[in-house]
Amino acid sequence: MSINFLIFRNMKKNIKNYYLYVFALIFSVALFFTFVTLKYDPSLDEIEGTMKGAAAIRAASILLIAIVAIFLLYANSIFIKRRSKEIGLFQLIGLTKTKIVFILSAENFMLYFSSLWVGIFVGFSFSKFFILILFKTVGVKSIAALHFSNQALLQTLIVFGAIYLLILFMNYIFIKRQSILSLFRVKSSTEEKVKKISLLQMIIGILGIILILFGYYVSSILFSGTFPSMIKLFLAMTLILGTVIVGTYLFYKGSVSFLSNIIRKRKDGYLNIREVLSLSTIMFRMQSNALLLTIITTVSALAIGLLSLSYISYYSAEKSASQNVASDFALTNKKDAEKFEGALYEHDIKYDKKIVEVIQTKVNIKQIANKDLSDFTKETDWITLPVVSDESVEGIDLPSNQTIFTGYNDFQRKFMSLKHSGNIQMEGKHKNISLTYSGLRKDYIISYHFTDLGLPVAIVDKTVFERLKKDIDPIIQKKSSVYFGINIVNQEQLKEANGLFNKANYPISQAASRVDMTDNQKKNMGLVLFIVSFLGLTFLITSGCILYFKQMDESEDEKANFTILRKLGFTRRDLIQGIQLKQIYNFGIPLLIGLFHSYFAVQSGWFLFGTEIWTPMIIVMIIYTALYSIFGILSVFFYKKVIQSAL
Repeated sequence: MSINFLIFRNMKKNIKNYYLYVFALIFSVALFFTFVTLKYDPSLDEIEGTMKGAAAIRAASILLIAIVAIFLLYANSIFIKRRSKEIGLFQLIGLTKTKIVFILSAENFMLYFSSLWVGIFVGFSFSKFFILILFKTVGVKSIAALHFSNQALLQTLIVFGAIYLLILFMNYIFIKRQSILSLFRVKSSTEEKVKKISLLQMIIGILGIILILFGYYVSSILFSGTFPSMIKLFLAMTLILGTVIVGTYLFYKGSVSFLSNIIRKRKDGYLNIREVLSLSTIMFRMQSNALLLTIITTVSALAIGLLSLSYISYYSAEKSASQNVASDFALTNKKDAEKFEGALYEHDIKYDKKIVEVIQTKVNIKQIANKDLSDFTKETDWITLPVVSDESVEGIDLPSNQTIFTGYNDFQRKFMSLKHSGNIQMEGKHKNISLTYSGLRKDYIISYHFTDLGLPVAIVDKTVFERLKKDIDPIIQKKSSVYFGINIVNQEQLKEANGLFNKANYPISQAASRVDMTDNQKKNMGLVLFIVSFLGLTFLITSGCILYFKQMDESEDEKANFTILRKLGFTRRDLIQGIQLKQIYNFGIPLLIGLFHSYFAVQSGWFLFGTEIWTPMIIVMIIYTALYSIFGILSVFFYKKVIQSAL
């Protein structure tokens, strides 16, 4: 028997076990090649006014290399250990370790580089599709051409060639270190089984749950004012990260076994076949796979969290722009406003104009603030707010002794929570005015040019406004004191009006377009969302494959058990139902914990990214869960084949 015959025979024998590995490799190569193709694609220059596209994709490609390299090395370690007995047999028939390394290297070479070229072809074929998605996401209207990059090809070959050399080195070290006897009984540490639950494991299990819950609690109060300084806030974030990660590890190390043992004891040890195949199996398997599952859960939570936050910002672009620019167009200079009105008139574009006079004054809100304002302003009792007359606001007519605030967002609510009523003081240059605070509205009546840090606007009676205006402090009063808001009557002409606005080239500090602000945020966050989505998809595929490979590995160990159970009279359907429940636990528990982690992470700071949370976050979680579940379903199909061959 020649070496070449042996290589091709082994390839044919093992190819059925490598199909998902080949798929994941092709997918990884295709995605990486697409990313680097985008980096060198001339059409990417169409994304103007955003974060530098090529730089962002370059950073993403580095992260992609790390994810793919770790996955391929880990997958290779699983498969080389599965073939340990085969390697031992090679040594028994007289093959040297060097020849065995050559056989495996040649086999891996054909499998690896054939998948590599297929992946490059797939990546090239779909690169135009990805560019179209990117353009659609960022709102760029341009023609995407199919562009093949020799630089992208060279970079892909270098990266995956280096990964292949690492795989060869790993296989060489593994074979050189093993004796014939050890090869016949080698098992990964994740396959060790514990016979019973000890007191220490119970303590570890309870501690893991406590640490996770504690991390969740701290994240829920992160921006509530409990941590007033940046140093304390950073330490709190570090504490959350540490407790949740350690708690997750301890959860897999002890909590799953502990909770499963409680369920088993409540049944007095009388478990049906489904519980034997699922509950009794995972309570020991998860303990030995604790580190791997912790990594998968943590990075899954990170991927879901980043996807949710970037989608929140993208999804909230229009509403955020409406909060910053109260009309279609906002101007603070009278001459600019008249010039823009003239351009609209010339092009027969009808519009409504709103003029609001604004003054700035210091307001003492100590009695209506729910917490100390020392983090918000140096003068803990006073804060500078824009003030407008009720005459400028439609539907509001206030008594001379009352005021209301408006334009209050979720970000402000977290950092400066206000009561529903109380007394305030407005400071004049010579005399203060005491007013009764009568509530809060969410309406936005002026643009961001007049507000600092998203602070609300105070509305007062016309007489009070005139008194403040006469007694104004010139030190705090801004030069721009009038807001000109222009709304286009026929929204179909808004695009034309926006073109006229941009053509005039008004200074950003004096004018703003709601359309431009929406588009700019969508462009910035669209590129981030595009990159984070594909990185998240890459990790989802690789982590799902790793869990699937582990199930393939476990199925071989459990094949003898299936044979015994079939001989005892249990039907194939009984065994499959047990396996289905087992896969719900194996894939569902890491997913569920990852979703919980990401939920509390997003809840703690979503208001820093946008105005909407539930719809974007739920959409991301549903899509991630659906894609992740595919691997659980594939593992059930693989177990069906193993059960079928058990007798």
